[in-house]
Amino acid sequence: MPVLETIAPEGAASPRWLSIVGIGEDGVEGLGANARGLIGAADIVLGGKRHLALAAPLIRGAARPWPSPFDAAADEVLRSRGRRVCVLASGDPFLYGVGATLTRKIDAREMLVVPAPSAFSLAAARLGWSLPHTALLSVHGRDLDLIRPHLQPGARLLVLTSDGDGPAALAELLTELGFGNSRLTLLEALGGPRERVRATTAASFDLGAVNALNTLGIEVEAARNARIIARASGLPDHLFEHDGQITKREVRAVTLSLLAPRRGELLWDIGSGSGSVAVEWLLADPLFMRAVAIEARADRAARIRRNATAFGVPSLDLVHGAAPAVLAGLTPPDAIFVGGGASDPGVLDAAHAALRSGSRLVVNAVTLETEALLLARHAALGGELIRIAVSHAAAVGEKTGWRPALPVTQWIWVKP
Repeated sequence: MPVLETIAPEGAASPRWLSIVGIGEDGVEGLGANARGLIGAADIVLGGKRHLALAAPLIRGAARPWPSPFDAAADEVLRSRGRRVCVLASGDPFLYGVGATLTRKIDAREMLVVPAPSAFSLAAARLGWSLPHTALLSVHGRDLDLIRPHLQPGARLLVLTSDGDGPAALAELLTELGFGNSRLTLLEALGGPRERVRATTAASFDLGAVNALNTLGIEVEAARNARIIARASGLPDHLFEHDGQITKREVRAVTLSLLAPRRGELLWDIGSGSGSVAVEWLLADPLFMRAVAIEARADRAARIRRNATAFGVPSLDLVHGAAPAVLAGLTPPDAIFVGGGASDPGVLDAAHAALRSGSRLVVNAVTLETEALLLARHAALGGELIRIAVSHAAAVGEKTGWRPALPVTQWIWVKP
């Protein structure tokens, strides 16, 4: 019988005392000899109650269910370091699984991982879908609004839900957003004796009782009025809820290009107004980008939160208060945008101080007073000055003429 490897690879912190075994709905019958041996040889086996029940015929050591709350799981495992520990996981432990949680505190070189097919792999196999051409999402314990940026005509999505109510809630959201004709395939308890696959549309979703272990396949079909979020900066102003305090579409597109979002970076959006710049920053990569919207007015702060929901970026952090006082203690940013309040005492100084070497600052000015401040900063610190003047064609009596918007002066500075 295979046993847990005890010899560490070169350079490893310590021997491999921890195994993580993926188990499917088919239980021990779906496990290979190596996985069976790791479970049987373990002094301690940890997992969800369902996983422990599935693996029960193989467990010889102590069986321990996960602690509640689950955030303490890694600490529970660490307390047993030095013994042979086996963790049971659903399918692939590193696809929205416990593996990622454990590697935050435990070196991967101390682990031996034996994955099983994930729910996504099984769903793709049933549907005949190419995984590289399918968006893979989890709304298990997450906001359903995360799906919104992925609702593109013709797209295919596989979505893990939290429970039996999740698919109906997603169908309702799709219908509300104008995607009611999208084809939904509900895949339940994949890989086990209770497996079931059913299909309908979002608008017609009425499948009765749904197994809590489910994956939803979505083939997106958009109606004319569907809320489709374009994959480019400079989204139409009317898509945002605002009171006029918004960085206008054309200026916003230029502003985002100058802020230059890069994967995993953090933006401070000071004087956020409608939150449009922070929202589009996050849309550059919804899974990894981070942003903080700073807004002094309560009504605008509430509006920012609604816009974040409407664009499917609920991760947007909101700080309600006036800069510069509320900036103290925030995580240092990779980029700062000042769209409002640049002339308030101390705001630009605080932004300058918060930036790290190589971080970017973009400040927009409409008034002469703020423009004067930017001219002075440019003279003292360098950087780049840009003036943006945009005109739109509009009626002039019975004819058409150009109506100019207020010009915007931008100062762009990268901290040395």
